[in-house]
Amino acid sequence: MPKSSTLKLEEPYTITKDTNNMKPSEPSIHNISYLPPSLHPYAHLARLDKPIGTMLLLHPCLWSTALAYTPLLSNATVATSAASASPLAFTILCTKFAVGSFIMRGAGCTINDMWDAKYDKQVTRTKSRPLASGVLSYNQAWVFLSAQLTAGLAVLLSLEPHLQDCFIWGAASLPLVGMYPLMKRYTNYPQLVLGLTFNWGAIMGWVAVHGNNVDWSVVGPLYASGVCWTLIYDTLYAHQDKADDAKLGLKSTALTFGEDGTKPVLTALTGAAWGCWMLAGHNVGFGDVLDAPLYYGGVSAAAAHLLWQVYTADLNNVENLAHRFRSNNTVGWIVFASCVGGNLMMI
Repeated sequence: MPKSSTLKLEEPYTITKDTNNMKPSEPSIHNISYLPPSLHPYAHLARLDKPIGTMLLLHPCLWSTALAYTPLLSNATVATSAASASPLAFTILCTKFAVGSFIMRGAGCTINDMWDAKYDKQVTRTKSRPLASGVLSYNQAWVFLSAQLTAGLAVLLSLEPHLQDCFIWGAASLPLVGMYPLMKRYTNYPQLVLGLTFNWGAIMGWVAVHGNNVDWSVVGPLYASGVCWTLIYDTLYAHQDKADDAKLGLKSTALTFGEDGTKPVLTALTGAAWGCWMLAGHNVGFGDVLDAPLYYGGVSAAAAHLLWQVYTADLNNVENLAHRFRSNNTVGWIVFASCVGGNLMMI
């Protein structure tokens, strides 16, 4: 008979699992033991122990903010432009986006778990989540979500001097935030909806700098590059759950593309992301490849990293897929460094 043992997650709750099949169910990456035990379930609900999601939400904000500063740098002979393009102003704005990404990623996870608790308890990787395991009630989750959204609103209201425009664009993303967790029930491409949601920062960064004067020749390709990027990393991620998803009748691009189609499709999406990064840089004013090698070389390196993920991915190995998923933080930083490098060459 199979043996079972009690696996301690974080005090004060535990789960029981089969010791003959010790596949980990979402191991923590970040230690949250410094928090009081009573807060551990809330930390798990907001994925505080898994910061990669916050970084994936933050990076498009940083890319857009950096590229939004490019026109200011090219016109920095004007005193007001020079002041608004200062490193301090740039750093403060990036910090605000970092705080906002941390809060709103947590809120998105809370919403996701509230919508999906009955499914999560039947999936190996997610059955220990606080709502799925019964550690937190829906009433507690609603109170926590209210606090998260209130904190997120406070960050949004700090985005001066284009507060009204930022508020409108920020509010426009909320339907996507609420809709994404339901998409795996209705569409074969829920990762596409996630991409549209997670990369909204590519719009917000520009609006925070220029208001509603959005240069869509830059922001459009940048947003599209992020959507392609999300489809790549989240399709690989979804292969971890494909057996459970198929059993439960849930949908994903991992199931849609299948074992044979995933790598060719993700290779094409990598090419599309790379092309969009190149186009955004050209349209923002970086010029040709030789004019801004730091930018164009950098985003090419990011695309090469994506190709490495795709071609070394073992679509049936959870640890392999999880490692490649987390490595997308490196991709995000490479693109951000490329944007900053391109700006430095404009000075």
